[in-house]
Amino acid sequence: MTTLMTTLPAPVLAAVLAVALALPLLGWSVLARPGAAAVQTRDNLVRGIDLPDADRAAGRGGPGLLVRLAGALTPRNTAARLNRLAGTAGRPAAWPVPRLVAAKLVLAAVAAGLGLLIVSGSPGLVTVLLAATVTVVAYFLPELLLYSRGKERQDAIGLELADTLDQMTIAVEAGLGFESAMARAGANGKGPLAEELVRTLQDIAVGQPRREAYLALAERTGVKDLARFIRAVVQADAYGVSIADVLRTQAQEMRLKRRQRAEEKAMQIPVKVIFPLILCILPTLFIVLLGPAVMDIVAVFSK
Repeated sequence: MTTLMTTLPAPVLAAVLAVALALPLLGWSVLARPGAAAVQTRDNLVRGIDLPDADRAAGRGGPGLLVRLAGALTPRNTAARLNRLAGTAGRPAAWPVPRLVAAKLVLAAVAAGLGLLIVSGSPGLVTVLLAATVTVVAYFLPELLLYSRGKERQDAIGLELADTLDQMTIAVEAGLGFESAMARAGANGKGPLAEELVRTLQDIAVGQPRREAYLALAERTGVKDLARFIRAVVQADAYGVSIADVLRTQAQEMRLKRRQRAEEKAMQIPVKVIFPLILCILPTLFIVLLGPAVMDIVAVFSK
């Protein structure tokens, strides 16, 4: 083998070595898969960004004809509203904004078709109004679902905020920096707030200024308490205030507000119970208690 390699010309030997080195690299490039952390980072960075058609076709498949047609028929303010609601809901990967726009039109078309069949079978004012109402509700159904999911996510962030600030306060007082404390809180947490903290750190890591990344976090979530905390952090960074003091003060304020919200919900319970009590429980109680007496009175006067 050594004699054969020494007898080969230099260009042929270089070509053989190049092929021998290229085959393992080709196998690695074909069979290797990116890690879970790299995939999550890439998805976080491109989520909510309108990529060109070529990039979508190279990534997860190009947009279909229905999606393009729905985007052309939908007003820009509707698409912007859906984009804002999707950002508040955490931008579910299975429901991008173009698919939501297409779902609105498809649901409205199906509801309108069923309504026309029902109206043609039994025409009338009530039937027409019912079909129109169902069509309108079907058109706004994706927005209602996004709004509901966004509210649940905002409530979850509001509940987690006080505990997360306590963790970050402990980490900062132990000697870590603010971003290191944020990274530790994001790594230890499992809720939507931890996901948003990790995404903010990823934005900073790819070159976005800290102030813009923090403000984007507040705008993306839409939680007032978190926005107030972000403004306090930005002001502390601008004026050189100790971040540990800011975290301690904000954590105490968030715990106080969480307790006040719990007390407010507890005080609302008697008011909410009144309507089921009047409409459901009291009539049944009156029937059970007064029913036999009324029957006896009717029997007496009927003789």
